[in-house]
Amino acid sequence: MSQHDQEFERRARDLYLRASRDVDPAIAGRLRAARRTALAKPQTSATHRLLLPTGAFAVLALAALMAWRPGVAPSAPPAVTQMADADPNDLPPDADSADPALYKDLQFYSWLAYADTPNSSRK
Repeated sequence: MSQHDQEFERRARDLYLRASRDVDPAIAGRLRAARRTALAKPQTSATHRLLLPTGAFAVLALAALMAWRPGVAPSAPPAVTQMADADPNDLPPDADSADPALYKDLQFYSWLAYADTPNSSRK
């Protein structure tokens, strides 16, 4: 212990002894009972301190195992143009890249999308 820690401990002990002399006996009894109750509880702080890092390591290990596939190279994400070509009925993802005339008659395009379905029965 350093000199500062020893001085702090000595001052704290002196303050405790001085204050304990002035305590009412009823309060002193309640304090002793509270101390006994606190000391009787199991000490689980060491267990809790170990559980957090262990759990974090387990989560990271599980994520690494799920992401790692042996013999398979990571695939590149598909291009935005490929995704737009996959379903021609979808609106463009960004309003800035779309033609403003498309948004002029949205009700017409909605009607066209629902009227042109293969499930509609026409004779």
